[in-house]
Amino acid sequence: MAAPDKVAAVEEITSRFREANASVVTEYRGLSVAKLTQLRRDLGADAKFRVAKNTLVKRAAADAGVQGLDDLLAGPTAITFIQGEAVDAAKALKKFAKENPGLSIKGGYMDGRALSVSEIEQLADLESREVLLGKLAGAMKANLSKAATLFSQPASQVARLAQGLADKKVEGGESVPAEAEAAADGDSAES
Repeated sequence: MAAPDKVAAVEEITSRFREANASVVTEYRGLSVAKLTQLRRDLGADAKFRVAKNTLVKRAAADAGVQGLDDLLAGPTAITFIQGEAVDAAKALKKFAKENPGLSIKGGYMDGRALSVSEIEQLADLESREVLLGKLAGAMKANLSKAATLFSQPASQVARLAQGLADKKVEGGESVPAEAEAAADGDSAES
């Protein structure tokens, strides 16, 4: 690769590192162009799978302020730059690596720190953002319903207690003051 080409490649990789929410370093061996094209399709529009020379990636990572990847950059290396949802791209990479032993995940970088293979796999095992938000909304709605039930019960219990006392006094022959009857009627009307 000529020097101007290397400079352009480093600039492009540096730009991708800076724009990415996360990046995953993989090693590929014996994968055909058709398989790599399929992987790129599986990753979707928010993730870019880029084969690059290790020395250029090291230089670009240093320029972008990405640390902790140097040990991962050995052998035939490809980096997936993820601009969208990291979980979806990690799932696609994990699934592809399982089906194609020629691709192995070596690690990654996200939120200012290097990630191990197990952390990438844990990320891939998470549910998507939409599913997690749906579960959170459902849990919040259930808790709000429980709270509303708890808050409404004490008023109805007081009304039933007042009505029970009024009924008991009437049975016993005692007269019930008009204020107590009005309070019992008002509380039972609220519940």
